[in-house]
Amino acid sequence: MSKKIEVRADRIMRALLQAGEISVQELVDQVGASAPSIRRDLTRLEKRGLVLRTHGGVTLVEQLLYEPFRHDTSFQARELRSANDKRRIGLVASELIAEQETIGLTAGTTTTQIGRSLRHRRGISVITNALNIGMELCNQPAIKTTLTGGALAWAWTFALAGQPAINCLRGVYLDKAFIGVTGFDLERGVTTLEVEEAAVSLAMIQQARQIIVVADSTKIGKVSPALICPASAVHVLVTDTGLPDAMYEAIVARGIQVIRA
Repeated sequence: MSKKIEVRADRIMRALLQAGEISVQELVDQVGASAPSIRRDLTRLEKRGLVLRTHGGVTLVEQLLYEPFRHDTSFQARELRSANDKRRIGLVASELIAEQETIGLTAGTTTTQIGRSLRHRRGISVITNALNIGMELCNQPAIKTTLTGGALAWAWTFALAGQPAINCLRGVYLDKAFIGVTGFDLERGVTTLEVEEAAVSLAMIQQARQIIVVADSTKIGKVSPALICPASAVHVLVTDTGLPDAMYEAIVARGIQVIRA
């Protein structure tokens, strides 16, 4: 594949990741290529299992692994809560990842969006304790994906936890760790709901050069039961534009880079 085609494919995927579904004409306008070229690009992306052609347009492929969860109300609630914000956060966070880097992704709906935003990329190694992120990436040979192993510690979860997951992470070094959370508070720290999940996130943090928390603005200022790490351990927070300016300034004053997607 030529560099020109790769660049066009990347622009198409970025547009799709932002919109979810888009017309050929909109892609012509955004990408700056002819309609025949866009259609050929879409055919190549469809063969890679990344997109699905529709009448006059294209949509992202959604993995079948979520089908058994469709009628579970708790899963629906997690998926729909701040869904647009999480998609933008995932896309912006994915742009922090360079080729040849090894990254860690903890389980979570926002980190899943990061994994989904990487499917068209090449030369990246991903280590995750999330079964669904592994499935999102499993048909993309240009990305090396490793699952930590571990136990499913509670019902209706994709998160692997326990000593096997921690042992796996202790044997690797990460360029960046992307941590999904349910709470981020400057005084009480980075938190989540389950102690077992917090232990895996901490193990990932300890092996990474850069720590990036991804959290929509509803989680900022919140405190959950299980402590992952103090806020001072975090290098970057990727959130959405709903974060108030006063909170933004307070976090930046602590030496944490804040990106509002």
